Amino acid sequence: MINSNRLLALLFAAGAACLALPQPSLAQDYPAKSIRLIIPYPPGGGTDYVGRVVGTKLAELTKWTVILENRPGAGGNLAAEAVAKSAPDGYTLLLAQTDSVMVSPWLNPSVGYDTLKSFTPVVQLTITPGAIVSATTSTIRTPADMIAKGKTTEGLRWATAGAGTFGDLLGEQYKKAMNINLVNTAYKGAPPALTDLMGGHVDVALLSLGSVLPQVKTGKLHAVAVTTATRANLLPDTPTLAESGATGMDGSIWVGIFVPVGTPMPIVQKLNAEFNRALQQSDVKEKIVSVGVDVVGGSVETYTEFVKTDFARWGKIVKDSGIKLQ
Repeated sequence: MINSNRLLALLFAAGAACLALPQPSLAQDYPAKSIRLIIPYPPGGGTDYVGRVVGTKLAELTKWTVILENRPGAGGNLAAEAVAKSAPDGYTLLLAQTDSVMVSPWLNPSVGYDTLKSFTPVVQLTITPGAIVSATTSTIRTPADMIAKGKTTEGLRWATAGAGTFGDLLGEQYKKAMNINLVNTAYKGAPPALTDLMGGHVDVALLSLGSVLPQVKTGKLHAVAVTTATRANLLPDTPTLAESGATGMDGSIWVGIFVPVGTPMPIVQKLNAEFNRALQQSDVKEKIVSVGVDVVGGSVETYTEFVKTDFARWGKIVKDSGIKLQ
């Protein structure tokens, strides 16, 4: 008869032996079904374009079924909240952007997610300057023209892709910096903002360069200024806002992939590797760079640190500006 101590010792040894055996990788059988890539904006904008180029190439290279799902609204917050509440199994991905995940939580603490606690960063895809554009029929051609219009009773009619977005926040900063009358109108994405811009209902729109570069190249829009500290490579003749006296205004828009927190790290790493492979394809690079967007890529760890730093930076910008969502 085996005494109890001897039995416990045998059971412990057996358990240890089982743990020592090779365990099946969580990522080995992933994915076993279709993956949804949630795009927070309507079809036709710069973020949508990046998502479709990279998502399509990901499906092509891996033979995975990748469903691209546009879910616009609330400056990207509806999509972010939906992904944050999804199962952490790697089958629901968020095409994250500066507007929602970096800016909105500081403007409105009641959004249904916490950027640093609700998500696990996977990979940064791209980065692009913001661009202020006007219709080619408009008299506003330079930052000086914007300031002059902002000194009128009517004010400078300024369009953005949504309340609490990158363009919305910078518009309020610009209003204070230049002491002008700026009438800010928020749309549900870049396409409707551009429709009203070209229809003469607003004077300028601040959107990502990727959203407007094709129209600038074809002469449908005029580039008034960019929001980065230095001029954009693809628009070397377009001044920065800082050049016209709006010092301290420096911002870019980045796009990356997030998954719900709790997603197993082997799956996160597998997604990171495959997205990086897609980004490295020459046709993907050509398509993205051609619309004024730079390819980034990199490790999970690098992106995670970038997200933490950028989130804190935007928090300071919001607090210093005193802007709050109503």
